[in-house]
Amino acid sequence: MPQPFIVSIPHQLGRDEAVRRLKAGLGSVKSQYGQVLQVNEEIWSGDRLAFRITALRQQASGTIDVADDHVRLEVILPWLLAGLAHGVQAVIRERGQRMLEKKEPPRG
Repeated sequence: MPQPFIVSIPHQLGRDEAVRRLKAGLGSVKSQYGQVLQVNEEIWSGDRLAFRITALRQQASGTIDVADDHVRLEVILPWLLAGLAHGVQAVIRERGQRMLEKKEPPRG
């Protein structure tokens, strides 16, 4: 049975702002990685996103749960993608942290 691929990303934004930024940022992920990643289903229910994707012709599904201080991504991957997952874990974490980075408003 496939093991879930889990990435936890801490943030200091609060739940509502983190959800807003994720919704905005996921569109850029789709356009940037559209050649290898297709989002088949994306359903937001409060602070939880359930999704199905196709990557490298392999189907995967998962959830993103947004809490007050972290985001938890869990994906069930087929064996082919599971072998590649460890290599992209750092990229996913880094990209997620950039989306959830708390930026101070410009002073002026």
